[in-house]
Amino acid sequence: MTQSSPTSSEQPRLSQLAKHLKYPDGIVRSDWNAVSRLAAKCGIRFDRWQAGLGTLLFGKTQDGQYAAGTGGAAMSLCRQVGKTFLIGNSVNMLCILKPDTTVLWTAHRTRTAGETFRHMQALAQNKTVARHVRTVSRGAGKEAIEFTNGSRIMFGAREQGFGRGFDAIDVEIFDEAQILTEKALEDMVPAVNAAPNGLIVYMGTPPRPTDPSEVFTRLRREALAGEPGLMWCEFGADDDIKDLDDHEQWRRANPSYPLRTSENSILRLRRQLSDDAFRREALGVWDRQTVKRAIDPALWAETAVAAPDMDGLRGFAIDMAPDRSTICIGAAVKHADGSIHTELAAYKDAYHEGTRWAVDWIAERWPKTAAVVIDGQSPAMSLLPDLKKAHVRPIITGANDMGRACGAILDRLHDHTLTHLPDEQQPALAKAVQGAVTRPIGSSGAVGWNKTGSDTDISPLVACTLAAYGLTVTKRNPDRKQKVMI
Repeated sequence: MTQSSPTSSEQPRLSQLAKHLKYPDGIVRSDWNAVSRLAAKCGIRFDRWQAGLGTLLFGKTQDGQYAAGTGGAAMSLCRQVGKTFLIGNSVNMLCILKPDTTVLWTAHRTRTAGETFRHMQALAQNKTVARHVRTVSRGAGKEAIEFTNGSRIMFGAREQGFGRGFDAIDVEIFDEAQILTEKALEDMVPAVNAAPNGLIVYMGTPPRPTDPSEVFTRLRREALAGEPGLMWCEFGADDDIKDLDDHEQWRRANPSYPLRTSENSILRLRRQLSDDAFRREALGVWDRQTVKRAIDPALWAETAVAAPDMDGLRGFAIDMAPDRSTICIGAAVKHADGSIHTELAAYKDAYHEGTRWAVDWIAERWPKTAAVVIDGQSPAMSLLPDLKKAHVRPIITGANDMGRACGAILDRLHDHTLTHLPDEQQPALAKAVQGAVTRPIGSSGAVGWNKTGSDTDISPLVACTLAAYGLTVTKRNPDRKQKVMI
C-alpha cells in the first residue's frame, strides 16, 4: 500500500516549520492570492509552508505597497529545498498578472546564474505559461524570458558586473545572498528605488567564515532584533546538532524533505560535503555570531599618549572607504627601541575635497619618508599612477600582509610597544577602532579588520595599521648617509 501525500490542509504551517520567522509589519492583503490561483490553473501546486512564505513575500500594506518593500524579504534556505520552484514560479505568475513588470535575478557566480536560467526555462515551458511567453533569449550575458504583455525576467552574475546601470526594476532577486557585499548592494539597489513599488528578495545559505557576507549577516541580525519593514524566514537544524545523520534534523532543516526532496538527494550532499559544509549548506545551521570588538577598549586607552615621541623612522599609508566617500593618511614613527607610534595624519571628504591633495601631501614628504603603503584591494590604488609620476614608490600589500599587519597591532597593544593619540584628538580613528571587528584571512588563523555596519568607516584604522607595518618591512632609510668611493 503506497503512502499518499498529505493534503494542503493537513500539512504543517510555515510558522510550525521555520526556525526563525519575522513578519513584515502592516500586511492587510497579499498578491499571493492571485499568484497561487493562476499557478493552480497552470497545474502548479504549492505546499502549505510555501503558500505561507509567498503570502509574506508579496504581502501589502493598506496603501498598496509591499510590506517588505523597505527592508527587503530575506530567506536563509538550505540546498535542495526547492527555492527556484517556489520563487521562480511565483515571479513567472507575477509577470503574467502584471504587464511591464521587470525582474532582475542575480547570483554571485556565473554557473549559478546559468543553472537558475535553465530551471526557469523549464518552468516557462509549462503549456499554460508558455502561451504568455514571447521569447527566451539564450545569448551569453543576455539570458532573459520576455512575456507577451511586456514583462521580462533577466538573469546574470554579479561577478561579471550584471545588474549595474538598470533602472525601474520592480523585483530584484539576490540569489547566493551569502556572497553579497555592501558595495554590490549600493550599486544595484538604486534600480529598485526608481520603481513605484519595488521589492528586493535575498536568498542564501548560511555563509562560510570566508564569505563576504556582511549584507546577509546584517539582515539576519536586524531581523532577530525585530527591525520593522523586514521579512526574514530561516529553516535550519538545531544549532547544537551532534548527529548530522539524524533524519529528524533533516526534516527540521528542509521542509521539502522527504516528499519533494528525496533521501538520496540529502545523502548525496552528505557524501560530497565536509561536516562543516553539510551543517551549513544542507542543514541551514549558522555559525555562532559573536560580535566582539577587535581591539580591547582598555588596552587602547592604556596606550594613548598626548605628547608622543616623534623621533625616528617615518612612514605613511593611504586608504579610502569602500564607497570612496573619504580618504585618509595614516602616519607612524618607529623608534630606536623598536616601539611604534601611529596616528591619523589627514582625513578628508573625497566627494568635496577630491583625492589629488593626498598625492601632493605624500610627495612633499617623500624625501624624508621610509615607507608609503597602499593595500592592493583598496580604492586608494587609483592614486598609484599619480604617486609614481611624483616619484613616490609605494609598497603594495596583499591579504597575507594585512593579516600580519593587524596581528602586529594587536601584539604591540598587548606588549605596550604601540602608542597613539587620545581619542578626543582623533575622533575618526577612535570611531574606527570602536566599530572594528575581525575577519578571518585564509585558514592559518590570521585576521584582518572588518566593520560592524555599513555606516562604520574603518579606513583610518586600516591606514594607521599599514603605516606601522610599512616601517617593519621597508629597506628604505632616508636618514642613512651613503659613503661615496672615489
